[in-house]
Amino acid sequence: MQSILQAYLQQPHYTYDSYRALIDTLNAEGKTTGNNPAYQTPEILEYAKLNIARMNRIDKTVTLQPTMVQALRQITTPQVWLLLTEGWCGDAAQIVPVIHAMAKENPLIDLRLFLRDENLDLMDAYLQNGKSRSIPKLIATTTQGNEIFNWGPRPVAAQTLYSDLKSSGVPFATLAEQLHGWYAKDKTISTQQELLTLLTASVV
Repeated sequence: MQSILQAYLQQPHYTYDSYRALIDTLNAEGKTTGNNPAYQTPEILEYAKLNIARMNRIDKTVTLQPTMVQALRQITTPQVWLLLTEGWCGDAAQIVPVIHAMAKENPLIDLRLFLRDENLDLMDAYLQNGKSRSIPKLIATTTQGNEIFNWGPRPVAAQTLYSDLKSSGVPFATLAEQLHGWYAKDKTISTQQELLTLLTASVV
């Protein structure tokens, strides 16, 4: 694992701003990230457009809890946060802006974004339950490539909801509506609380 992380510390990546610029540009061209035709359908492109609106809203409204801000500012050793994402991913739209807000609290945190489907060796090292390429996925490392913690793709409560809906066979539109409704009510709190637990257990 360390060899993969060390390699990724040398890989080209997106900043949050350049990632946002990429998905905005693709949206204007009627596209989203990824070369898989399954992600370039009218339905997914409309979903990706909604994801941009979701990110814009969270960028403007996210408020980090005081305990989160305190934990972030207690980091005294440089960290690199590798974040796997895609523009068509609804969970990423809800979570990536929160992680960006966290990283901005401490200049020692270097947030680097990677598109999942262009970096499958990293993704496949962090499969959900050993089988699913689920994103977003955050891997925090030292500057030497030692893992500090990893998290994702979604808070536990959201994962339970997602799993229940998927196993019941509801249409994707229904699943997405209920999942994003959960995120709206939660107001990023669960994401923050779970990441705070990892941060406080691993401050370096």
